[in-house]
Amino acid sequence: MTVRALRHEGSQDWRLLLTPRWVFATLLVIAAVAVMVRLGIWQLDRLEQRRAVNAQARRMAALPALNLNQEWNTANLASMNGRAATVTGTYAPEEEVLLRNQAWNDLPGYHLLTPLRIEGSEAVVLVNRGWIPLEEGGQSLAKYVEPGTVMVSGWIQAGQSEPRRGGRPDPQLAAGQTRLDAWNFVNLERIALQVSGELLPVYLLAAPGEGTALLQRSAPEMDLSEGPHMGYAVQWFLFASMLGVGYPFYVRNQLKRNSTAH
Repeated sequence: MTVRALRHEGSQDWRLLLTPRWVFATLLVIAAVAVMVRLGIWQLDRLEQRRAVNAQARRMAALPALNLNQEWNTANLASMNGRAATVTGTYAPEEEVLLRNQAWNDLPGYHLLTPLRIEGSEAVVLVNRGWIPLEEGGQSLAKYVEPGTVMVSGWIQAGQSEPRRGGRPDPQLAAGQTRLDAWNFVNLERIALQVSGELLPVYLLAAPGEGTALLQRSAPEMDLSEGPHMGYAVQWFLFASMLGVGYPFYVRNQLKRNSTAH
């Protein structure tokens, strides 16, 4: 076989890559590699976000307790999630609401959210006072009332404007209905519509040992781990590398087989 014939045969093999089947396969591989790389970058972005949240949580935990009876900037409260705080005022049990789907020692129930009118101010802060059993949600809550002026210690918590993934939205008010007594999540913007006074854009999770012993309370759980994002990113980059490097070898082997067959 002459050199010209060998070159001709090789060119014929490579022309196979221009057939629709091979063009489609190559484009599919390129798209798959691009998607995998993008997913890896996305996981790295999630990791940076998680680290930023953890750093913010550590900063808040290191700060002294904020006194809500003193001067504070409403605009800054939303960035103080997790910071310890104290407040003195009087509860408004007639405006309290229930938070659904809360558990204590694997028992179903509610959290009792009661507005507290801050002493010396027109502002009101919603206080998560703790857990009550499910069967008491439709009964009188008079036994949980804490009358008079109280001082509450706890942690600032951010509310939610929409449910978390997989969560149920709160129902809309029916015709003639002026308030919701039970909520699926702490939607402060909507709860403010049925609370008299200026409701703060954050609420307070009362500390264990505060107030009546009838309410079960626990401190907020702080997860400062970085999660699985780095591992997922490495996996996606590894998959992209395997496909990007392996595909040319696969093509080369297919061309060799085709050349041998001829």
